[in-house]
Amino acid sequence: MSAPDQRASRWLFIADSGVVFAGAPGGDCQSATFPQVCVTREERWLCAFRAAPQKASNAGQRVLLTHSDDCGASWGEPIEPFPPTPIDGRPGRIRIAALTALDNGQLLAVVNWVDDSNPSLPYFNEETEGLLDTRILLSFSADCGMTWSPLRVIDTTPFNVPTPLTGPVLKLSAGDLACQFEINKPYDNPAPWRHASVMLFSKDGGRTWPEYAVVAQDPSNRVFYWDQRPSVLPGGRILDVFWTFDRVDARYLNIHARESLDSGRHWSELWDTGVPGQPGPPFQLGDGAIAMPYVDRKGAPMIKVRRSRDAGRTWPSDQELVVHTASGGSQTRSKSSMQDAWAEMYKFSVGLPSAAALPDGGGLILYYAGPETDVTSIRWAVVRLLSSEITGQIE
Repeated sequence: MSAPDQRASRWLFIADSGVVFAGAPGGDCQSATFPQVCVTREERWLCAFRAAPQKASNAGQRVLLTHSDDCGASWGEPIEPFPPTPIDGRPGRIRIAALTALDNGQLLAVVNWVDDSNPSLPYFNEETEGLLDTRILLSFSADCGMTWSPLRVIDTTPFNVPTPLTGPVLKLSAGDLACQFEINKPYDNPAPWRHASVMLFSKDGGRTWPEYAVVAQDPSNRVFYWDQRPSVLPGGRILDVFWTFDRVDARYLNIHARESLDSGRHWSELWDTGVPGQPGPPFQLGDGAIAMPYVDRKGAPMIKVRRSRDAGRTWPSDQELVVHTASGGSQTRSKSSMQDAWAEMYKFSVGLPSAAALPDGGGLILYYAGPETDVTSIRWAVVRLLSSEITGQIE
């Protein structure tokens, strides 16, 4: 943990920051990526992240879980709560896990299982644009993440295709749960990939998931609304933001957004936020404004936070805070295809912010960053308003 950071925007500042887990060069966990944060009602901070010898390789990948009970001053020794698990007789590894603190005091983990029958295969098939078989599993903990129930596969019908997770299960205003993911296609399937961001809904605490909604899909299949990052804001409104890719021009568009006022069953028209980059989940600040972490890759990659005072419609650049700046140059390149976009992603050494609102009106942001692609650490920062007197209150 560090002393309060002096970096500040007109509205926000970094109150504290530190390292959750340091990827040590040469070790089997030197690539620490894809963090997911959860803050419990006891104010325990939990972080699940992917650890591997190399970022682009499936070999040796696993999910580790650590926690802090002192606001980031120290973190527990990471545990591997979800060991390699076979499904239908096939070996598999856990690639990503995300946690939700339920109202009954339990934790719910949603995890992505990936077929490990042939560890030499890359996760993404560049020839077909398919993925290795990817399933969603659930587990529960009644002791703040120290032990977990056996993993159970979610039935994602009618989406019986690879289903990579995009974040934790959402607690909805009516007590329902929503599981968020994307749809891909089987590894060797030559048919076109028709991407969609999707939610499944459960009314019985995660036992069954009979309802679904397609959150975002371009009928023309030109624009992919990748990496949805939905948040349930106070009052029950869901704000969802997307890393938006034009596959015809092979270029990223601004972050797009849409909202749901009925627990995810129906969605507004999409809008362009005007913010370039890859978003993390939004969260509400103490003054009622909304903050959104994101990765800006226009030059050397940066983790930034923007603030919106109009429910996420606009995000003025003068209300932006830089959380982290990478050394070196840009990690983006000219692209002509989906394959180029995936190859570029494999090289990123900064990214994927996760966020949670804090009881004091600030926000906890986790992200990965390091000196090179395969040597990255998980870092954290607490962002707060400078003062309510300066910012004023949202009506």
